[in-house]
This record gives sequence, structure tokens and C-alpha cells, in this order.
Amino acid sequence: MATAEEMARVVLIGVGATLVMDLWTALLKALGAATLNYALVGRWAGHLLQGQLAHASIGKAAPIRGELPLGWAIHYGVGIAFAVLLVLLCGTGWLSDPTWEAALVVGVATIVFPLFVMQPAMGAGIAGSRTPAPFKNGLRSLATHAVFGSGLYLSAAVLKRIWT
Repeated sequence: MATAEEMARVVLIGVGATLVMDLWTALLKALGAATLNYALVGRWAGHLLQGQLAHASIGKAAPIRGELPLGWAIHYGVGIAFAVLLVLLCGTGWLSDPTWEAALVVGVATIVFPLFVMQPAMGAGIAGSRTPAPFKNGLRSLATHAVFGSGLYLSAAVLKRIWT
């Protein structure tokens, strides 16, 4: 059973890692790369609550009130959930002695979720197969999730230094 302090650390690590990923995504966007609009994640979730899991194109689905803040909340909630997964796999000892390798492996492994759940459900096909450049998009997703994994480690390492 995790303590309240350990749970707080995990939440902060998840938020920190997601923030690192968002900084990476902002850089990609500044360089002209297409990035995910989190309003579409909120739209998908809103339709899911109404019983519709998959869409031919989430961009063409009816907008949902509050979809942008909902999408961002889901994005950060998922980042926290992936931090929980890391600690469940490595044990709470990882919080006081984080390793980059474990964080990177979990970060990269999380690519399964967008490639095989979110992209098909939002109409992009398995691993973005219905997009104009599936391989390029897959590599970008891999890099983004590696950055997320690095963010898991960096966030844990910073917390280790400042939270005693």
C-alpha cells in the first residue's frame, strides 16, 4: 500500500512527464509538424460517454461542449496513470532511486495506447494506417513517447533532489 507521500510523488511525476512531452510537442509544432489537438480527445471521450467508441473521423464528429478542457484533463490523467503503471511495475523504491532505463521502457511501451486504441477509435486506423504518412507519424509518436519516458525519469530525479 502506497503512502500519501508516495501517491503525491507519483501524481507529480505523471504531471511533470506530461509537461515535458507537451514542451516537446510545442517544439514540433513550432517546426511545422502536425500535432494532436486535445479538443479531439475530449470530443472522442464525450461521444464515448454517449456510447460511441469508434468514429470514421473524429474531426467530423459533432463537437462536445467543453471538449478542449476535457481533452487536456484526459491527457494529464493518462500521464498520471502511466506514472502509476511505472511505480506498480518497479515498486515504490523507484521513487527514491529512479532509473532512466525503467522510465524509458515504460514511456516507449505506452505507445501501444495511441497506436492501437486511440488512433483506430478516432478514425486514423491501426497505427495511423489511414493517415497520409503512417510511418512518419508512427516515428513521431515513438519519439514523443520516448520523451514522455525521459520526462518520467527527469520528474522523479528532480523530486528526489527537492523532496526529502
